Amino acid sequence: MLQRFKKIDGVIVVVLLMLMVVSILSIYSVTHGRDDDGLHIQMLKWYGLGFVVFFGLSLFDYRLLVKYAHYIYMLGVVILVVVSLFGTVKYGARGWLEVGGLSVQPAELFKLILILALAALLVRKNKNELQFWRDVVPLSMIALLPFVIVISQNDLGNALSYMVILLGLLWIGRIKWSHALIGLIVGGVAVGGFIFSYINYHEQMTHFLSDTIGRKHFVARFDPWLVPELASSDDSYQTRNAKIAIASGGLSGEGYMKGGSVQSGKIPVLYTDAIFAQIAEEFGFVGAALLLLLFFILIHRMILIALECRDRAGPYLIIGIVAMLLYQILENIGAYIGLMPLTGITLPFISYGGTSVLINMASMGIAMSVLLYGQDVEEDLPAPVVHF
Repeated sequence: MLQRFKKIDGVIVVVLLMLMVVSILSIYSVTHGRDDDGLHIQMLKWYGLGFVVFFGLSLFDYRLLVKYAHYIYMLGVVILVVVSLFGTVKYGARGWLEVGGLSVQPAELFKLILILALAALLVRKNKNELQFWRDVVPLSMIALLPFVIVISQNDLGNALSYMVILLGLLWIGRIKWSHALIGLIVGGVAVGGFIFSYINYHEQMTHFLSDTIGRKHFVARFDPWLVPELASSDDSYQTRNAKIAIASGGLSGEGYMKGGSVQSGKIPVLYTDAIFAQIAEEFGFVGAALLLLLFFILIHRMILIALECRDRAGPYLIIGIVAMLLYQILENIGAYIGLMPLTGITLPFISYGGTSVLINMASMGIAMSVLLYGQDVEEDLPAPVVHF
């Protein structure tokens, strides 16, 4: 075990430590002297536990997780159903369970579970091209089930992440070009049709979302993105002020703990998913670019691990994790510069949140496990997760 421990990628560990420092400093900047003062200490504790999880999973053979992925998947679905029935509502979504005085968000955990489940199926294809009915449809159904459950909880951000993970793994799993092209056309037409309809038939669309299917929460997310001139002041308050903060940062920022917008409390719960506004305003374009560089280094190192892995399951896990992180980064930042709808997704490793930090650190632990065990001889895997 000591020999394996010495193989841990030091660059990834250093980047994670640097992201931890950025997170703690950012959270302290926007919570000191307020009702939320002290959250940076709590975040430090979460990171401490996160590094325990990271090193623990690094030394744990990831192939065992893949081997029993079908059991893990079924347990995860059961937990999601329990959340739908008995979960706590926060920020408009019923996505939290109260466990021992702590709030946990199972939809975050299910991202890793889905990656394991899809990898367990893909590894059995033995590098053959995916067939539509035999492979693509079953894989899609595995992702659609939690997608429907989580969408019913009003958690659009995590639900969409399942689709992104599916697309990433279908791509590396060798989906046929013709199937990929058809999927892109259908998806593009669907998304484009929705945007066109929402803008040009706004009253009908909002009536459908709010009254017909009971998703008024989605209207509050889509209005500031697609029709900001029609959005209520309450719905656009956070994104509008976040844009002002980001723009005022300029090239080098206004200085640590000196951001006019973020220090005046104009952006609600800034320490969670809107933390990028603090970084952009107080450290400017330079600070935001350096943060993105850290993310790039992290993803680059994971891709190198995937390329060097001899085990078939390892690269699938890595690409699933990369897809998950890329989606979160692009969606979080994009929401606050007007390119994406606000979905409440956290900025990985930076936003405050115990569940988010632990899941992200666990994902890095699994990636590191691929590095440590991915050169060993492959083991047989059990039957696929779901039979169709």
